[in-house]
Amino acid sequence: MTIKQDQAITKDYEREPVPLEQRKGWLKLSIVWLGGIVALSATALGGALGGGLPLSQAIIASFVGTFILAILSALCGVVGAKTGLSTSFVSKFALGRYGSYAVSIIIAIALFGWFGVQLDIFGATLHNVILSVFNVSVHPKLLVVIGGICMTLTAFIGYKAIEKLSLVAVPLLAVLLIASLGKVMSNSDFSTVANAPLFGDALTVGLSVSLIIGSLATGAIIGPDISRYARSTKDAVISSFVGFFVGFSIVLIIAAILAKATTEVDIVAIMLGLGWGSAALLILILAQWTTNDNNLYSSALGFSVVFKKVPKSMLTVVAGTIGTLMAVGGIYDNFIPFLIFLSALIPPIGGIYVGDFLNNRSKYQFSNLSNVKNINLVSIAIWGIASFVAFSTTPSPNGFGWFTLTGASGFDAFLVAFILQFIVSKTLNKNEQADIELKAKGA
Repeated sequence: MTIKQDQAITKDYEREPVPLEQRKGWLKLSIVWLGGIVALSATALGGALGGGLPLSQAIIASFVGTFILAILSALCGVVGAKTGLSTSFVSKFALGRYGSYAVSIIIAIALFGWFGVQLDIFGATLHNVILSVFNVSVHPKLLVVIGGICMTLTAFIGYKAIEKLSLVAVPLLAVLLIASLGKVMSNSDFSTVANAPLFGDALTVGLSVSLIIGSLATGAIIGPDISRYARSTKDAVISSFVGFFVGFSIVLIIAAILAKATTEVDIVAIMLGLGWGSAALLILILAQWTTNDNNLYSSALGFSVVFKKVPKSMLTVVAGTIGTLMAVGGIYDNFIPFLIFLSALIPPIGGIYVGDFLNNRSKYQFSNLSNVKNINLVSIAIWGIASFVAFSTTPSPNGFGWFTLTGASGFDAFLVAFILQFIVSKTLNKNEQADIELKAKGA
């Protein structure tokens, strides 16, 4: 393979707008979103809803929570589609050049860290599945290394590889979930399943909605990393709703029904119990692969803003290697509280750039990046205030737990940042317009 061919494969427009001829329609974007959303954590959350709520309430919570996530993703996705730029680059317009460096580092380290955490879980779970299905014991650390290599490979190539993998994985995952639902319900009456007694931790609809929002709030906020490939803002909005509202809600509801019918919240355990031995293995591999490579992909996009002379593909390899080694070493057991801390800082970023974009749409163009401030102190202050709110509404030990707003701290932070930034941007625009008119009269 020549150098030019290699560059063509890994070309991902990480430091420039995605060209219009490379943009995608809503269907392909939706598949990518679904690939990132459908993970073991999503099915586990659905199982928890099934165990802790009546089915009717679980369905209501699923629709409400995923609808809010879809709105968040659509708002952030519109900015990505309009500019063709990643989240880290978009933040330059609102937070300034140096402010965006802080954004890039926080996003990169947080997602790079969660990549390792998910990889550690992947290795341990896959070990148990292989042992159960084939009665073969493969060391979890070896599986972590194999998984890390595979996930790093698709993130190394970039959006093109993630899209191709998702196009294969999402339909297979859908077939497995639907087949499992059909097999369970073939021997059960729906009314019996719907009225099954609760067997897990008791939940409320409000708490469940908060859990759903919190599970993917960060993914929605960094939506520009995906929506920069959208052919139009309409494609970005539709794909957000198909991915989060339609896809995520269906996964949660199916998992909740399976949990109620089997009194088991673990989707892999349910599939093993249904006799889907190799199918359970497949869903584990594909679900974690299509989700975790997105973590590494967005992490590398963040690093690429800071390390401007290093190709994103190389940054991906370095991050993937370090993340895999840290997972093998078990360092993430002590790293998770720090990752939770960093993750609380990400939702306000979305509120800031969306609030600013709605008042300054003409500013959000690649050609204007050279004119942005080094630092926007007002927006930085808003980021700090909104982040403080997030920590204040997060229960201890990860937060202060002083009060509650919506019940989802990430959503709280987004709303506070959005409202403050929208007001500030609106006010500054009026002042600037008044100054222009005053100068015109004086002339």
